[in-house]
Amino acid sequence: MSLESQIKQFFLERGASGVGITHLESPPHYLQYVQWVEAGLHGSMSYLETERARALRENPRDILPSARSVVLVALPIAQPKPASDSEKSSMKGRIASYAWGEDYHLVFPRLFQDFMEWLTQKLGSTPQAKWYTDTGPVLERDLASRAGLGWIGKNTCLNHPRKGSFFLLGEIFLELDLEADPPFSTDHCGTCTRCIDACPTQCIRPDRTLDASRCISYLTIENKGSIPVELREKMGNWIFGCDVCQQVCPWNVRFGNAEPYPAFYPREGVPEPDLAEEMLLDPIGFNRKFKNSPIQRPRRRGYLRNVAIALGNAQDERAIPALMTGITEDPEPLVRQHAVWALGQYSSQRVREFLSQRLKEEGDAVVREEIEQVLSLDG
Repeated sequence: MSLESQIKQFFLERGASGVGITHLESPPHYLQYVQWVEAGLHGSMSYLETERARALRENPRDILPSARSVVLVALPIAQPKPASDSEKSSMKGRIASYAWGEDYHLVFPRLFQDFMEWLTQKLGSTPQAKWYTDTGPVLERDLASRAGLGWIGKNTCLNHPRKGSFFLLGEIFLELDLEADPPFSTDHCGTCTRCIDACPTQCIRPDRTLDASRCISYLTIENKGSIPVELREKMGNWIFGCDVCQQVCPWNVRFGNAEPYPAFYPREGVPEPDLAEEMLLDPIGFNRKFKNSPIQRPRRRGYLRNVAIALGNAQDERAIPALMTGITEDPEPLVRQHAVWALGQYSSQRVREFLSQRLKEEGDAVVREEIEQVLSLDG
């Protein structure tokens, strides 16, 4: 058995859904990436626009000058079912399925470290290596497609005709001259536009790029500040990430539902958390619940900001006490601001009196402005 086959077998035996090998030439969509950044479609993710980010994405060989090949590994995640209309407005939040289990930024490095130990034993020496998983200046979907793992769909996800798109990618650069796999050359999206039509914020562009500033995943994770008012209702009850464009994809509907990699099995209480309970999480409770979870990324204030919006969208009177507690007791102005907006979705004399009193007591100018806006609309 060739070394390439043994490498693939190593990962497949440990739960990978796909493994491919490619070379280190410039990725085919590099110019599209540059145009996307120059158009300002990357939102506030300024790390994507630096000269270093551009240079390394154009020339992957510079990431590890001794590297001769890249091994791309796909690990499957759980596939959620589309929510019904009643579930979309319930007191349960929705979290993107990749975040149901352990943080993939911790999972891939462990797997790659095990691989390097195995490879060292196999070769009798340790080749130089460098690995990433959504953490470095790599156009990994481009490399993965060139390694035969699928095509980049209209929703910008890497898709496979028999495995769908519910998987995560990691890549390891090696100073081994491995034989590259043939690229995935066919496009199976055809005339289908289900992902574009289903996107709640219409962030999917016709050229297979996203307007990140409108994407729910960006809004709930990467955006660290206030969420634009015009997009809050469109977020529904998504409180971390979004799976809509993948859930409606025919290739996931027909051929998805692979067994998730063990580390990505859902934690108890994570896939559909109770929104009222989440709104009351203090810093200790948040850190305890989401230890080693991707949900740590927006930090507590970003997460509770999202929870507050979902409570406003729930249109359920049971949300009011939790929102009032958040407005009066939460130490983060960002959380209080969005809780005010959410409470404003419940028009009643009780709410108006509460907010009028808070206007007298609130010390943060941004929160006061939000209160004034809600009261002016209600008046």
